[in-house]
Amino acid sequence: MKILSSMSGRVFAILLLGVMSSTALTWWLAFGERQKTIAQYRESHSVERAEQLILALDALPSDNRESFLSTAPRLGLQIAKLPATIPDAEPHTPFAGALLERLSKNFHVQFMPMNPSNCPAPLSPEARGVSGPCEAIGITLHDGTTVRLTVIPPRSPVPPLSTDFVVSLALFLLSIAVLAFLISRMTMHPLKQLAQAAKDLGNDINHPALEEKGASEIVQATHAFNSMQSRIRHHIQQRTHMLAAITHDLQTPLTRLRLRLEKVNDNELRDKLIDDLSAMQAMVKEGLDLARSMDSNEPLKPLDLDSLIDSVCADAVDAGQEVSFAGKPGITVMARPVALRRCLINLIDNAVKYGQYAKVSTEAVTDAGKKLIQIRVRDGGHGIPPDQLNKVFEPFYRVETSRSRDTGGTGLGLTIAQNIAQQHGGSLQLVNIPEGGLEVRLTLQEKAA
Repeated sequence: MKILSSMSGRVFAILLLGVMSSTALTWWLAFGERQKTIAQYRESHSVERAEQLILALDALPSDNRESFLSTAPRLGLQIAKLPATIPDAEPHTPFAGALLERLSKNFHVQFMPMNPSNCPAPLSPEARGVSGPCEAIGITLHDGTTVRLTVIPPRSPVPPLSTDFVVSLALFLLSIAVLAFLISRMTMHPLKQLAQAAKDLGNDINHPALEEKGASEIVQATHAFNSMQSRIRHHIQQRTHMLAAITHDLQTPLTRLRLRLEKVNDNELRDKLIDDLSAMQAMVKEGLDLARSMDSNEPLKPLDLDSLIDSVCADAVDAGQEVSFAGKPGITVMARPVALRRCLINLIDNAVKYGQYAKVSTEAVTDAGKKLIQIRVRDGGHGIPPDQLNKVFEPFYRVETSRSRDTGGTGLGLTIAQNIAQQHGGSLQLVNIPEGGLEVRLTLQEKAA
């Protein structure tokens, strides 16, 4: 069941079943004690009252017995002529056995077989709902008159399903369910907050810290999480600043070297040195871009994705690249405009460089109920070997075929693009197309309406 897949659903189910089971057990024990109490009452009080009633009937004249029975509690007593021969039977109930023990000292007592016809008709309101046949006892008084005492079985312990009972039970179960739901939600809410904070931390290292409040255990866990986030942020900032400083400071001596190389008289040597220097400057530039891609200080803003992609593709066409775009207007995402533009430029440049052209398109997809936007960049190259599809995201990694150093590049373009995608809570995936070429799929979350 879907409700049991979450921790709050499991806590809710366990609490609900536990409380209901405890209630049912308590209810069963209470009814058992009730029946035991009723049985004890019958044996102690009813037997004594029946004996007193028999003694009173025996002391009264026979003419007055009928009027006495009409006003006294009869307890199932009837004055009746019994057959001359009555089958001898043993007492069938503890109540009948207790009566035999008391009355047999002064009267002649005979038990008749249990039979539904022994029950008085109609039954009194107190006797309705009994289970089983009645037991009849014949008692012969001292003057020879025989009276019949009917032993009515105890009523069924099952309570009647009246309207009040059903309503009370429904309200009771509803109150238990509400209580279990509130407890499960209160218990799991801090855990959900920590899980969401961990997810936000993966998307944005500068996400605001959690508020430290609640129970002592929750405050301790929140404080530990905030401290971890602070340490990770400090570590990333140190690494980013170090890389940015190195790449930035290298640009000045590289520029001086280029100026001095212009004075070399050997043209062939000068051209080779300038090519090497240009490659070094490209590496420094991409190293600086890598450092910037790890810095997520740029705020998120609502962004018209169609306009951004169209602008990037138009710039590529103006630069002489073969790029086409099939857009889907009206798509808005929460993004960092400068970072996302850099990501798209890297993907398009890679496609053109290694696959001659780039075909850019957007498509709406759904994953686990979430609306996502997928930007696809397809080229016409030879693709990437399947065992290297994930390795190309590593810094400075290059495939040793068409994507070698001879074709240019430093191996940082996809690394930068992946960092930017992850900062936006998205993903970057490479797929070889069966008809030839490579397709890069950048997935982002669509802005909620």
